[in-house]
Amino acid sequence: MAKQTEERKNDHLEICLRENVQARRVTTGFEDVRFVHKALPEINRKEINLSTKVFNHKFSAPFIVESMTGGTPNTAKINTAIARAVEELGLGMGVGSQRAAIEDPEVEKTFHVARKEAPNAFIIANIGAPQLARGYRVKEAKKAVEMLDADALAVHLNPLQEAVQPEGETNYAGVLEAIEKIVEGMDVPVIVKETGCGIAAAEAKQLEAIGVAAIDVAGAGGPSWAAVEYYRAKSQRNMSRQRLGETFWDWGIPTASSLIETSQSVALPVIASGGIRSGLDVAKAVALGASMAGTAYPVLRSAIRGARKVEETLQVMLEELRNTMFLVGADCVEGLRKAPLFIAGKTADWLTMRGFEPRVYARRGLKT
Repeated sequence: MAKQTEERKNDHLEICLRENVQARRVTTGFEDVRFVHKALPEINRKEINLSTKVFNHKFSAPFIVESMTGGTPNTAKINTAIARAVEELGLGMGVGSQRAAIEDPEVEKTFHVARKEAPNAFIIANIGAPQLARGYRVKEAKKAVEMLDADALAVHLNPLQEAVQPEGETNYAGVLEAIEKIVEGMDVPVIVKETGCGIAAAEAKQLEAIGVAAIDVAGAGGPSWAAVEYYRAKSQRNMSRQRLGETFWDWGIPTASSLIETSQSVALPVIASGGIRSGLDVAKAVALGASMAGTAYPVLRSAIRGARKVEETLQVMLEELRNTMFLVGADCVEGLRKAPLFIAGKTADWLTMRGFEPRVYARRGLKT
Protein backbone atom coordinates (compact mmCIF):
# COMPACT_ATOMS: atom_id res chain seq x y z
CA MET A 1 0.00 0.00 0.00
CA ALA A 2 2.78 2.46 0.94
CA LYS A 3 4.59 1.72 -2.33
CA GLN A 4 1.42 2.35 -4.33
CA THR A 5 0.89 5.65 -2.53
CA GLU A 6 4.46 6.74 -3.32
CA GLU A 7 4.13 5.83 -6.99
CA ARG A 8 0.83 7.70 -7.23
CA LYS A 9 2.37 10.83 -5.70
CA ASN A 10 5.22 10.68 -8.21
CA ASP A 11 2.69 10.33 -11.03
CA HIS A 12 0.76 13.37 -9.79
CA LEU A 13 3.88 15.50 -9.56
CA GLU A 14 5.19 14.55 -12.98
CA ILE A 15 1.82 15.12 -14.64
CA CYS A 16 1.39 18.56 -13.03
CA LEU A 17 4.83 19.60 -14.28
CA ARG A 18 4.61 18.02 -17.74
CA GLU A 19 0.97 18.24 -18.85
CA ASN A 20 -1.59 21.03 -19.09
CA VAL A 21 -3.93 20.20 -16.21
CA GLN A 22 -5.55 23.62 -15.99
CA ALA A 23 -9.31 24.05 -16.23
CA ARG A 24 -10.45 24.35 -19.83
CA ARG A 25 -13.84 26.09 -19.91
CA VAL A 26 -14.44 27.06 -16.28
CA THR A 27 -12.65 30.07 -14.79
CA THR A 28 -12.12 31.27 -11.24
CA GLY A 29 -14.59 34.12 -11.68
CA PHE A 30 -12.10 36.73 -10.53
CA GLU A 31 -12.19 38.18 -14.06
CA ASP A 32 -15.78 39.24 -13.25
CA VAL A 33 -14.61 41.21 -10.20
CA ARG A 34 -13.24 44.73 -10.63
CA PHE A 35 -12.05 47.26 -8.10
CA VAL A 36 -13.13 50.87 -8.35
CA HIS A 37 -9.95 52.78 -9.14
CA LYS A 38 -9.09 55.61 -6.75
CA ALA A 39 -7.37 58.45 -8.59
CA LEU A 40 -6.68 60.14 -5.24
CA PRO A 41 -5.50 57.27 -3.03
CA GLU A 42 -4.21 59.68 -0.34
CA ILE A 43 -1.70 57.14 0.99
CA ASN A 44 2.00 56.46 0.43
CA ARG A 45 2.69 53.17 -1.33
CA LYS A 46 5.83 52.43 0.66
CA GLU A 47 3.91 52.77 3.94
CA ILE A 48 1.26 50.17 3.08
CA ASN A 49 1.07 47.43 5.72
CA LEU A 50 0.36 43.99 4.23
CA SER A 51 0.45 42.11 7.53
CA THR A 52 -2.52 40.31 9.05
CA LYS A 53 -3.27 38.04 12.01
CA VAL A 54 -5.09 34.74 11.54
CA PHE A 55 -5.12 31.72 13.88
CA ASN A 56 -3.41 33.99 16.40
CA HIS A 57 -0.37 34.05 14.11
CA LYS A 58 1.02 37.16 12.43
CA PHE A 59 1.59 36.78 8.69
CA SER A 60 3.53 39.36 6.68
CA ALA A 61 0.68 39.26 4.15
CA PRO A 62 -2.73 37.50 3.82
CA PHE A 63 -1.14 34.83 1.68
CA ILE A 64 -0.02 31.21 2.05
CA VAL A 65 1.48 28.52 -0.15
CA GLU A 66 -1.12 25.80 -0.46
CA SER A 67 -0.63 22.10 0.26
CA MET A 68 1.15 20.34 -2.56
CA THR A 69 3.34 17.35 -2.00
CA GLY A 70 5.56 15.12 0.12
CA GLY A 71 6.02 11.42 0.64
CA THR A 72 8.63 10.60 -2.01
CA PRO A 73 12.36 11.35 -2.22
CA ASN A 74 11.74 13.82 -5.07
CA THR A 75 9.31 15.88 -3.04
CA ALA A 76 11.66 16.67 -0.16
CA LYS A 77 13.48 19.13 -2.41
CA ILE A 78 10.22 20.89 -3.26
CA ASN A 79 9.09 21.22 0.35
CA THR A 80 12.56 22.44 1.32
CA ALA A 81 12.52 25.19 -1.31
CA ILE A 82 9.04 26.36 -0.33
CA ALA A 83 9.82 26.28 3.39
CA ARG A 84 12.96 28.38 3.01
CA ALA A 85 11.06 30.97 0.98
CA VAL A 86 8.08 31.30 3.34
CA GLU A 87 10.41 31.51 6.32
CA GLU A 88 12.29 34.36 4.68
CA LEU A 89 9.10 36.19 3.72
CA GLY A 90 7.10 35.60 6.92
CA LEU A 91 4.33 33.62 5.23
CA GLY A 92 3.00 30.09 5.73
CA MET A 93 2.65 26.80 3.86
CA GLY A 94 0.87 23.50 3.82
CA VAL A 95 2.22 20.09 2.88
CA GLY A 96 0.57 17.42 0.78
CA SER A 97 -1.35 14.47 2.16
CA GLN A 98 0.72 12.75 4.85
CA ARG A 99 -0.85 9.37 4.27
CA ALA A 100 2.40 8.04 2.80
CA ALA A 101 4.36 8.94 5.94
CA ILE A 102 1.72 7.54 8.28
CA GLU A 103 1.92 4.27 6.35
CA ASP A 104 5.72 4.34 6.00
CA PRO A 105 7.79 6.27 8.60
CA GLU A 106 10.76 6.13 6.21
CA VAL A 107 9.32 9.04 4.23
CA GLU A 108 8.51 11.27 7.23
CA LYS A 109 11.61 13.34 6.48
CA THR A 110 10.10 14.51 3.17
CA PHE A 111 7.49 16.33 5.27
CA HIS A 112 9.58 17.21 8.31
CA VAL A 113 11.90 19.32 6.16
CA ALA A 114 9.16 21.95 6.12
CA ARG A 115 9.53 22.66 9.83
CA LYS A 116 13.29 22.16 9.76
CA GLU A 117 13.69 24.86 7.11
CA ALA A 118 10.91 27.13 8.40
CA PRO A 119 11.10 27.14 12.21
CA ASN A 120 8.95 30.27 12.56
CA ALA A 121 6.53 29.95 9.65
CA PHE A 122 2.91 28.80 9.95
CA ILE A 123 2.91 25.14 8.85
CA ILE A 124 -0.24 23.17 8.03
CA ALA A 125 -0.30 19.37 8.29
CA ASN A 126 -2.61 17.40 5.99
CA ILE A 127 -4.73 14.25 6.03
CA GLY A 128 -7.47 13.14 3.65
CA ALA A 129 -11.18 12.64 4.19
CA PRO A 130 -11.10 9.19 2.48
CA GLN A 131 -8.61 8.02 5.11
CA LEU A 132 -10.97 9.21 7.86
CA ALA A 133 -13.76 7.20 6.24
CA ARG A 134 -11.67 4.04 6.28
CA GLY A 135 -10.36 4.28 9.81
CA TYR A 136 -7.99 7.20 10.49
CA ARG A 137 -8.81 8.77 13.83
CA VAL A 138 -7.33 11.31 16.25
CA LYS A 139 -4.23 9.15 16.68
CA GLU A 140 -3.27 9.46 13.00
CA ALA A 141 -4.22 13.14 12.90
CA LYS A 142 -1.97 13.89 15.85
CA LYS A 143 0.85 11.93 14.23
CA ALA A 144 0.55 14.12 11.13
CA VAL A 145 0.75 17.27 13.27
CA GLU A 146 3.63 16.01 15.42
CA MET A 147 5.59 15.03 12.31
CA LEU A 148 5.84 18.71 11.40
CA ASP A 149 5.32 20.37 14.75
CA ALA A 150 2.49 21.91 12.73
CA ASP A 151 0.44 24.94 13.69
CA ALA A 152 -2.77 23.59 12.14
CA LEU A 153 -4.20 20.49 10.49
CA ALA A 154 -5.96 20.48 7.12
CA VAL A 155 -8.46 17.75 6.28
CA HIS A 156 -8.75 17.71 2.51
CA LEU A 157 -11.91 16.81 0.62
CA ASN A 158 -11.35 15.32 -2.83
CA PRO A 159 -14.45 13.37 -3.89
CA LEU A 160 -14.00 14.24 -7.58
CA GLN A 161 -10.40 13.04 -7.69
CA GLU A 162 -11.29 9.81 -5.91
CA ALA A 163 -14.25 9.24 -8.26
CA VAL A 164 -11.99 9.52 -11.32
CA GLN A 165 -8.83 7.92 -9.93
CA PRO A 166 -8.38 4.27 -11.04
CA GLU A 167 -7.72 3.20 -7.43
CA GLY A 168 -9.92 5.89 -5.89
CA GLU A 169 -11.54 5.60 -2.48
CA THR A 170 -15.14 6.78 -2.76
CA ASN A 171 -16.51 5.80 0.64
CA TYR A 172 -17.49 9.22 1.99
CA ALA A 173 -20.36 8.16 4.27
CA GLY A 174 -19.67 9.35 7.81
CA VAL A 175 -16.89 11.78 6.88
CA LEU A 176 -18.56 14.78 8.54
CA GLU A 177 -18.87 12.92 11.84
CA ALA A 178 -15.27 11.73 11.55
CA ILE A 179 -14.08 15.30 11.01
CA GLU A 180 -16.03 16.39 14.09
CA LYS A 181 -14.20 13.81 16.19
CA ILE A 182 -10.87 15.06 14.83
CA VAL A 183 -11.84 18.63 15.73
CA GLU A 184 -12.76 17.57 19.27
CA GLY A 185 -9.52 15.66 19.76
CA MET A 186 -6.96 18.11 18.38
CA ASP A 187 -5.00 20.84 20.14
CA VAL A 188 -4.44 22.81 16.92
CA PRO A 189 -6.95 24.48 14.56
CA VAL A 190 -8.55 22.14 12.04
CA ILE A 191 -9.01 23.55 8.54
CA VAL A 192 -11.22 21.75 6.05
CA LYS A 193 -10.19 22.31 2.44
CA GLU A 194 -11.44 21.26 -0.95
CA THR A 195 -9.04 20.39 -3.75
CA GLY A 196 -10.26 22.27 -6.78
CA CYS A 197 -14.05 21.93 -6.78
CA GLY A 198 -15.10 24.54 -4.22
CA ILE A 199 -17.38 24.49 -1.19
CA ALA A 200 -21.00 25.65 -1.28
CA ALA A 201 -22.89 27.47 1.48
CA ALA A 202 -24.69 24.35 2.75
CA GLU A 203 -21.47 22.41 3.37
CA ALA A 204 -19.78 25.49 4.83
CA LYS A 205 -22.57 25.74 7.42
CA GLN A 206 -22.25 22.03 8.23
CA LEU A 207 -18.51 22.44 8.80
CA GLU A 208 -19.02 25.48 10.99
CA ALA A 209 -21.58 23.56 13.05
CA ILE A 210 -19.06 20.82 13.93
CA GLY A 211 -16.47 23.36 15.07
CA VAL A 212 -13.85 23.55 12.34
CA ALA A 213 -11.53 26.53 12.70
CA ALA A 214 -11.47 27.61 9.05
CA ILE A 215 -12.56 26.65 5.55
CA ASP A 216 -10.33 26.66 2.45
CA VAL A 217 -12.71 26.77 -0.51
CA ALA A 218 -10.16 25.69 -3.19
CA GLY A 219 -12.55 26.33 -6.04
CA ALA A 220 -12.58 25.54 -9.73
CA GLY A 221 -10.62 27.52 -12.30
CA GLY A 222 -7.08 26.39 -11.57
CA PRO A 223 -5.58 22.91 -11.92
CA SER A 224 -8.13 20.10 -12.24
CA TRP A 225 -7.54 16.84 -10.40
CA ALA A 226 -9.89 15.18 -12.86
CA ALA A 227 -7.40 16.26 -15.53
CA VAL A 228 -4.47 14.83 -13.54
CA GLU A 229 -6.26 11.51 -13.17
CA TYR A 230 -7.22 11.63 -16.86
CA TYR A 231 -3.53 11.56 -17.76
CA ARG A 232 -2.83 8.74 -15.29
CA ALA A 233 -5.69 6.70 -16.73
CA LYS A 234 -4.45 7.44 -20.25
CA SER A 235 -0.96 6.14 -19.42
CA GLN A 236 -2.56 3.00 -17.96
CA ARG A 237 -4.85 2.62 -21.00
CA ASN A 238 -7.86 2.66 -18.70
CA MET A 239 -10.43 3.99 -21.15
CA SER A 240 -13.37 4.21 -18.74
CA ARG A 241 -11.43 6.29 -16.19
CA GLN A 242 -9.92 8.39 -18.97
CA ARG A 243 -13.47 9.16 -20.14
CA LEU A 244 -14.47 10.15 -16.59
CA GLY A 245 -11.52 12.53 -16.36
CA GLU A 246 -12.47 14.12 -19.68
CA THR A 247 -16.13 14.49 -18.73
CA PHE A 248 -15.47 16.03 -15.31
CA TRP A 249 -12.40 18.09 -16.24
CA ASP A 250 -14.21 21.38 -15.50
CA TRP A 251 -16.41 20.22 -12.63
CA GLY A 252 -16.80 22.44 -9.60
CA ILE A 253 -17.81 25.80 -8.18
CA PRO A 254 -15.69 28.70 -9.47
CA THR A 255 -13.42 30.05 -6.76
CA ALA A 256 -14.92 33.54 -6.54
CA SER A 257 -18.48 32.19 -6.26
CA SER A 258 -17.48 29.59 -3.67
CA LEU A 259 -15.62 32.23 -1.66
CA ILE A 260 -18.59 34.61 -1.60
CA GLU A 261 -21.08 31.86 -0.73
CA THR A 262 -18.91 30.61 2.11
CA SER A 263 -17.85 33.97 3.53
CA GLN A 264 -21.47 35.19 3.55
CA SER A 265 -22.68 32.00 5.23
CA VAL A 266 -20.26 31.40 8.12
CA ALA A 267 -18.42 33.39 10.76
CA LEU A 268 -15.11 31.59 10.25
CA PRO A 269 -11.81 32.52 8.62
CA VAL A 270 -12.07 31.60 4.95
CA ILE A 271 -9.06 30.84 2.78
CA ALA A 272 -9.46 31.45 -0.95
CA SER A 273 -7.54 29.14 -3.24
CA GLY A 274 -8.03 27.56 -6.63
CA GLY A 275 -6.48 29.41 -9.56
CA ILE A 276 -4.97 32.27 -7.55
CA ARG A 277 -2.29 33.51 -9.93
CA SER A 278 -1.44 37.08 -8.93
CA GLY A 279 -1.41 39.59 -6.12
CA LEU A 280 -4.43 41.17 -7.78
CA ASP A 281 -6.29 37.87 -7.31
CA VAL A 282 -5.21 37.87 -3.66
CA ALA A 283 -6.53 41.41 -3.22
CA LYS A 284 -9.85 40.52 -4.83
CA ALA A 285 -10.17 37.47 -2.60
CA VAL A 286 -9.57 39.51 0.55
CA ALA A 287 -12.03 42.19 -0.58
CA LEU A 288 -14.61 39.46 -1.20
CA GLY A 289 -14.32 38.15 2.35
CA ALA A 290 -11.28 35.89 2.53
CA SER A 291 -9.02 36.05 5.57
CA MET A 292 -6.20 34.62 3.47
CA ALA A 293 -5.55 33.53 -0.10
CA GLY A 294 -3.42 30.63 -1.20
CA THR A 295 -1.62 29.49 -4.32
CA ALA A 296 0.14 26.29 -5.33
CA TYR A 297 0.69 25.74 -9.04
CA PRO A 298 2.95 28.76 -9.79
CA VAL A 299 5.02 27.94 -6.70
CA LEU A 300 5.39 24.29 -7.69
CA ARG A 301 6.94 25.26 -10.99
CA SER A 302 9.36 27.58 -9.17
CA ALA A 303 10.16 25.11 -6.39
CA ILE A 304 11.80 22.60 -8.70
CA ARG A 305 14.36 25.36 -9.37
CA GLY A 306 15.04 26.13 -5.72
CA ALA A 307 14.13 28.44 -2.84
CA ARG A 308 15.33 31.60 -4.55
CA LYS A 309 12.94 31.07 -7.47
CA VAL A 310 10.06 30.45 -5.05
CA GLU A 311 10.92 33.64 -3.21
CA GLU A 312 11.03 35.59 -6.48
CA THR A 313 7.60 34.25 -7.47
CA LEU A 314 6.09 35.16 -4.12
CA GLN A 315 7.76 38.58 -4.06
CA VAL A 316 6.18 39.46 -7.40
CA MET A 317 2.75 38.51 -6.07
CA LEU A 318 3.30 40.55 -2.92
CA GLU A 319 4.25 43.58 -5.01
CA GLU A 320 1.11 43.12 -7.09
CA LEU A 321 -0.92 43.02 -3.88
CA ARG A 322 0.76 46.19 -2.64
CA ASN A 323 0.10 47.93 -5.96
CA THR A 324 -3.57 46.99 -5.85
CA MET A 325 -3.92 48.31 -2.33
CA PHE A 326 -2.27 51.57 -3.37
CA LEU A 327 -4.65 51.98 -6.31
CA VAL A 328 -7.74 51.52 -4.13
CA GLY A 329 -6.41 53.69 -1.30
CA ALA A 330 -6.05 50.90 1.27
CA ASP A 331 -3.04 51.28 3.57
CA CYS A 332 -3.77 48.03 5.45
CA VAL A 333 -5.58 44.74 4.97
CA GLU A 334 -8.64 45.94 6.87
CA GLY A 335 -8.84 48.89 4.49
CA LEU A 336 -8.70 46.49 1.54
CA ARG A 337 -11.71 44.62 2.93
CA LYS A 338 -13.74 47.84 2.56
CA ALA A 339 -12.64 48.69 -0.98
CA PRO A 340 -15.53 49.13 -3.45
CA LEU A 341 -15.92 46.34 -5.99
CA PHE A 342 -18.06 45.68 -9.02
CA ILE A 343 -19.16 42.10 -9.77
CA ALA A 344 -20.56 41.24 -13.20
CA GLY A 345 -20.81 38.38 -15.69
CA LYS A 346 -21.20 34.73 -14.79
CA THR A 347 -20.20 35.35 -11.18
CA ALA A 348 -23.02 37.84 -10.67
CA ASP A 349 -25.43 35.44 -12.38
CA TRP A 350 -24.32 32.55 -10.15
CA LEU A 351 -24.73 34.57 -6.97
CA THR A 352 -28.15 35.91 -7.98
CA MET A 353 -29.45 32.45 -8.88
CA ARG A 354 -28.09 31.05 -5.61
CA GLY A 355 -29.73 33.77 -3.52
CA PHE A 356 -26.62 35.78 -2.67
CA GLU A 357 -26.18 39.51 -3.13
CA PRO A 358 -23.39 40.43 -5.55
CA ARG A 359 -24.05 44.17 -5.52
CA VAL A 360 -23.32 44.59 -1.82
CA TYR A 361 -19.64 44.93 -2.68
CA ALA A 362 -20.23 47.71 -5.20
CA ARG A 363 -21.96 49.83 -2.55
CA ARG A 364 -19.09 49.86 -0.04
CA GLY A 365 -17.98 53.31 0.83
CA LEU A 366 -20.59 54.91 -1.43
CA LYS A 367 -23.49 57.09 -0.38
CA THR A 368 -26.89 55.52 -0.93
